[in-house]
Parts: sequence; C-alpha cells; structure tokens
Amino acid sequence: MKLVLRYFTSAVLAVVGAALAFAQAPSELLTLADAVRLALERNPEVLMAREQLEELKGKITEVRADAYPQVTMQGFGLRLRDPSILNSASFDRLPDEFRLALVPKGANLFDVGVTISQPLYTAGKVGIAIKLALEGQREKEAALEAVRQRVAFKVFQAFHDLLLAQANLEVVGETYRQREKHLEQARSRFALGVATETDVLRSQVNLANTEPERIRAANTLRLARAALNSLIVVDLDAPTVIEGKLDYRPWALPPAAELQAQALEVRAEILVGQRLVQEAKLLGSLARAENKLRVDMEGRYGYNVRDPKNLFHQDFTRWNITVNFKLPFYDGGRKKGQIVQADSRMRAAEQNLAQLVNNVKLEIKAASDDLQSSAEAIAAARLNVAQAEKVLTMMQANYQYGAATTLDVVDSQTALTLARNAEINATYQYQVAKGRLRLAAGMPILDGEAKR
Repeated sequence: MKLVLRYFTSAVLAVVGAALAFAQAPSELLTLADAVRLALERNPEVLMAREQLEELKGKITEVRADAYPQVTMQGFGLRLRDPSILNSASFDRLPDEFRLALVPKGANLFDVGVTISQPLYTAGKVGIAIKLALEGQREKEAALEAVRQRVAFKVFQAFHDLLLAQANLEVVGETYRQREKHLEQARSRFALGVATETDVLRSQVNLANTEPERIRAANTLRLARAALNSLIVVDLDAPTVIEGKLDYRPWALPPAAELQAQALEVRAEILVGQRLVQEAKLLGSLARAENKLRVDMEGRYGYNVRDPKNLFHQDFTRWNITVNFKLPFYDGGRKKGQIVQADSRMRAAEQNLAQLVNNVKLEIKAASDDLQSSAEAIAAARLNVAQAEKVLTMMQANYQYGAATTLDVVDSQTALTLARNAEINATYQYQVAKGRLRLAAGMPILDGEAKR
C-alpha cells in the first residue's frame, strides 16, 4: 500500500510539474494593460462592432445620394424591319403608286443620350432620412464603445481569474509542503520510538489527500489561462504568463449619487438608448412625410439617328424636360398603419431607455455593496490568517515535543488553508467588484486604459 501510494504521488507530481513547466515557457510577461489592448485590437466582438459602424457609414453615403442629381448615360443600337403598315386596314385604299412605294426594308436606329433626375421637393423625406442615418451612426459608435468596455471588463475578470488560480495553487502547494514536513517529523519521532506507526500512516494519508486538490488547482489554472487566451485571440493552449499578483489595492469609493450621475451622462448603453429614441422619432416623421407632396424633375439630352455618321450632328438632337409630382390621395390605410407602428416603436424605445437607466443604477448599487463587503471580508480574513499561522506554529512545536497529536497539526493546517483561501477569494471579489463598478459608472476599467 505504501509503495502504491508513493508511485501515485510521484506520478501526479510529475504531471503537475510538467504542466507548470510548460506554463512558464514564454519569456515575455503579459500585463493587464497589454491584455486589454490585445483584446481591443483582435477580439471578434470588437471587430464585428467596428464593421457594423463602417457598414452604416456606407448607408449614410447611400442615403445622402438621394438628395443629389442622378446622372445616367444611355444608348442603344437597333436593326429592324417593320411590316406593320402593310397590315393596316386602310392600306388597300391607298393609290397604287403610293402602295408600291411602301416596301418594308431593314433599317438601323441609333440613340444615345444623358438623363439627369433631381428631386425638387420631398416634404423633408430626404433630410429626415439623412438625419436618421446619422443617428444610426451615433448609435453604432456608442454601441462600439459599449462593446469595447464589455470586452475590457471580460479581460479584466479573466486576468484576475488567472491570478486567483495561481494564488490558489500556491496555497495548495504550501499546504502540501507543510504536510510533507509533518510526515518527516512523524517518521523521525517513530524512529526514535516516541510516536506510533499510526501517526506516520495518518500523515501519509493526509499528504496523499492533498494530491486531488493540487490536480484540481492545476486544472483550474489551465482553464483560466485558456479563457484569457481566447479573449486576446491566441491559441488556447498558448503558455501565456501574466505579470501581477492578487493584491488588495483599496479604492476611495465615490458617492453613489455622483457615480449614477456620471453613468447617465457617459455610459455607452445609455447613449445607445438615447439614440434609439431619436431614431424612433425620426422614423415617425418619415412615415408622416410619406403622405405629402413629392416633386421630381427629369431631363434628357441626346441624339437619335439612322446613320451612325449623323451621331452628334446638331440636326438630330433630341431633348426633353419633365416635372412629375405625386400626392398620395388614398392608400387603404397603409400610411396610417406605418405611423401607428412608428409611434409604438418610439414609446418602446423610451421604455427601453427608462429600463436601462434603472439597470445602471442597480448595477452601481450592487457593485458598491460588493466592494464594501469585500473590503470588510479582507480585513476579517487577514486577522484569521494571522491567528491560524500562530496556531499552526504552536501545534508544530507542541508535536515536536509530544504535546500535540497529528490530528491537532492537520486541523491547524486545514484552518490555515481555509483562512488563506478566504483572504484570496475576498481580494479577488474586491478587485472584480472594483472593475464592475468602473464599468457600471462608465469609467475606464483600468487607470490609463489601452487607447484605440
């Protein structure tokens, strides 16, 4: 049994050691700011938002074109023979000499010209459409900024997930070393005849029980690294090494009212909601303009000839200017239905904006509360760690002189591990709550966040 346990322990240590060695392969450390910058440059979520903005810019150019003259050059060449005059009902009444002269023959016809069309009056439809497109651009710009902030926070959280996994692995490793040291003490005392074999076996079992924890901690570390690699768009198995430590860095919390006021002014999601309301209003104006008068002008200038050599000859010019107007009189209620839809969209957009405002206020409150409770948890956890370290030191000394049992030492080791994990988790929760609060208030996730 002892031999099997020793082989199992050695195998697990070899696997974990190989994984850690692989993780330490890169020579360049990745900072949090670098990770955010890489994600904002490469992440598909950001790139898709950028392309949507570029697409809308093209749409604006398209809409603006409706207000400008449209110039088209057209032409055709035709070869035909048309006997339709011979089929006329009164053809037989024509004089013989005239009928004999009317012999259908093949003929050519060439036409070339330039057409210009220009809207003269659209009841503001073109202007409204341009304003609508511009509002859409502002909405997409705000949406892009919202995506950038969300991705930055995802990287911030993934980075701290990796820091947490590293810290947890260090705690498990320290517990392993403590139990390994205690096993050596138990064996030494057993060899001197002042401890029983039960102490040695108990110490071996406690040491072996640490192995699953080490395996889980190492696996959590690999998964956290893969999650960060996914956000910065590198190979999931890339041995990314980050720079930093899970430290408690207190932040002077601004008043909630101040954070809420700032968020309502700069939060990208709020700006998107405001743009959607404006778009809905413009859509209503556009629907109402459909019932109004529209006047368009079209002009054409060109040449119409049978012989190509007469092209561009002044005698064969043909031109016309047409002014068209359109005033909808009755459409069965179609335009009225469009107006009802537009008004409903506007009211829905206003309700959506109100919901966004409430959500932002709730996010700020929740993040503020989490930040304060995490700070209190850190203070309590640090006191527990200090006490647990003192108890462990005392138990180890007492065991050395036979005044404590193996169970006493193991209990104190477990208590210290729990206290350290509590401190680490509270620190992690504090840092993440800080990032969430910055995100909710529309502030940069990092001080000096990576620029565009």
